[in-house]
Amino acid sequence: MSVVDDAAALVAIPSVTGDERAALEWLVARAGGLSLDARLVEHDPAAVRAAPGWPGEEVARTELLGAEVVRGDGPRRLALCVHVDTVAPGAGPWTHPHGTVADGFVWGRGSVDMKGAVVAALHALARARPAEDVQVVLLAVGSEEDGGQGAFAALERDARFDACVIPEPTGFDVVCAHGGALTFSGVVTGRAAHAALRLEGESAIDRYLPVHAAIAEHERALNADVAHPLMRELALPYPVAVGRLDAGEWSSTVPERLEFEGRLAVRVGEDPAAARAAFETALGGRAQLRWTGGQFASADTPADHPLVSLVAGAVRETGRAGRPAGVPWGADMRLFTARGIPTVMVGTGGLERGHAVDERVSIADLEQLVRILTATIDRF
Repeated sequence: MSVVDDAAALVAIPSVTGDERAALEWLVARAGGLSLDARLVEHDPAAVRAAPGWPGEEVARTELLGAEVVRGDGPRRLALCVHVDTVAPGAGPWTHPHGTVADGFVWGRGSVDMKGAVVAALHALARARPAEDVQVVLLAVGSEEDGGQGAFAALERDARFDACVIPEPTGFDVVCAHGGALTFSGVVTGRAAHAALRLEGESAIDRYLPVHAAIAEHERALNADVAHPLMRELALPYPVAVGRLDAGEWSSTVPERLEFEGRLAVRVGEDPAAARAAFETALGGRAQLRWTGGQFASADTPADHPLVSLVAGAVRETGRAGRPAGVPWGADMRLFTARGIPTVMVGTGGLERGHAVDERVSIADLEQLVRILTATIDRF
């Protein structure tokens, strides 16, 4: 089967975060069909949650699985890290069923983020001819979308890597740095009253408005003087957003409670604890805050590192610029760099279609990614 056929087959298998088994079993079987050594790995979720540095989770799960595909047995070790979990397909109508090949694309949830890249990495591993002293390990993980505990568990098991490449959808930029993201929730309270006598109450919505203004001001402060040169190139390096509000019980009642949830950016090199403390200070005690869900630290690999040059050279051979870049979204990259493993991300275009209705990945991009990853393995 071709890269396109395999990508379509994997995309057709639902694997929303927390339910990745079927996709991982397919990957192990397909790797075997390509004469690669592959195995399903079962982690102990309780032990992973208890490990220092656990990155958190947003989805309840009863099992935590991964897969390893290995090529070579040399002492120098390169990891390719991919994730098979996806967000939900959403409620809107799709143009094509998941796993359809049409109009130069593979369509379906996870095609861009990042099942197309999973298959590209698998085929690159099969095609490559690594040096005799090199071992390449494809780490296929779950739980990336809700915090990264799949990659965290894989590294708890084995972190003896000299470098890592993660084929997230970067538009073929070589991503050397990414900001972090911390999930928060908060509560603002007021005093209920009949709407006809609203002056007798205190609206939690009215009390929330200064909180929202403080959040916006904190975002401006984070982006006022960006230190990292690659992050400085972005229109908004460190976004802070409120994604959910829930207030009130009845149209004729002054609301006594408002709940909000959002995402706080962590600047490259910033301690997440310091980011949390600064945010709490900015809100000035006007809301009861909790830190929930996945907690993404930042990541940084120097732009002049040999790994960056290696990958950028492979990208340029396909006619792309292969420029070093920073991105405002978090990924598993930070779990590798936190352990001192130089890591970059490089992958297809189409990030803007990820997590959206009619997500799709270009077939031409997938074929280019296979060539880039193959060259990277060969020259490592």
